[in-house]
Amino acid sequence: MIKDRLARLRPELEKKEVDAILVSQPENRFYLSGFSGSDGYLLITAKATIIATDFRYVEQVKKQSPDFTLFEIKGKMSDWFPKMFDGLNIRRLGFESGATTFAQYLQISEIITSHKMPIEITPVSNMVENLRAIKEPEELAFIQKATDIGDRAFEYVADRIKTGMTEKEIAWSLEKHMREHGSQSIPFEIIVGAGPNGALPHAQPSDRPVALHEPIVIDMGAKYGGYCSDLTRTICIGKPDDRFIKIYGIVQKAQEAAINGIRESMSGIKADALARDIIKEAGYADMFGHGLGHGVGLATHDPAPRLSYLSSDVLANGMVFSIEPGIYLPRWGGVRIEDLAMLENGSVKLISHAKKMTP
Repeated sequence: MIKDRLARLRPELEKKEVDAILVSQPENRFYLSGFSGSDGYLLITAKATIIATDFRYVEQVKKQSPDFTLFEIKGKMSDWFPKMFDGLNIRRLGFESGATTFAQYLQISEIITSHKMPIEITPVSNMVENLRAIKEPEELAFIQKATDIGDRAFEYVADRIKTGMTEKEIAWSLEKHMREHGSQSIPFEIIVGAGPNGALPHAQPSDRPVALHEPIVIDMGAKYGGYCSDLTRTICIGKPDDRFIKIYGIVQKAQEAAINGIRESMSGIKADALARDIIKEAGYADMFGHGLGHGVGLATHDPAPRLSYLSSDVLANGMVFSIEPGIYLPRWGGVRIEDLAMLENGSVKLISHAKKMTP
């Protein structure tokens, strides 16, 4: 699997006219090498595959990335960085522009200049991220496992939510259940927004107790094998009122239109419009301010694909993404329904199956 990924990456080096790429972004590093340590670099050329990391991860590299050459980092970067390039004949080095800070860029530039290294550094964008957009069967299995963990946690906790419970208590119950049933560390802080707090798409759980008849937005995810899930449900304790039923119905209709209408080769803009047009026609265009969805994989928000009115991404079989329309009304609350999906045989196949409300 790692060899296949490297084989797909190397032609991209040639296209970008670089002799090597220096990989520092954690998910990209893991994707290309299997190394899950928190610090280190990959240096990949047409023939060489090197992992540079320090003493803490030496044994880990040997286990996780046995086919990579280990370069142990010792001392200051100005001491070890030039040595890593010995004998490689690299003239143009690509670095990940989206993962490299300006300070890091300046540091590398200064080292190259002061040591008179015959290397030109050039930014490359999304070279590895674009490879990650199409999921392999093993990746899909991990995502499905993470999704199943999240689905079961939601259904277990949702059936036990009572008035008087705080948003924080609900969030902790969800996290506890996921961790006890196989999830690694949760991929993002769980969102629980009850009543007016639900109008904040990324509400942070508070000490506010939930009450009868109000919307409660729950956004959560699990992680398994390094891969993430992402699920949002909006629920209500007791009988929902007419306003809840109306808003929930619009959002549900918008999501169903996207699920049924998204196809292979469709742009992110057109996919987004399937849901957005329904919300717009209902008079709530200004209350749906985020995109319809985003890629999910090693990161909760994989760079591709984006389903948005700002996205030019083109959808392809094997991509995994969220479908999450929402309406957010200040001082009242919000409704968001999010499922994880993939494109298979040209159309949408749902990955998440947690129960939804039927108001």
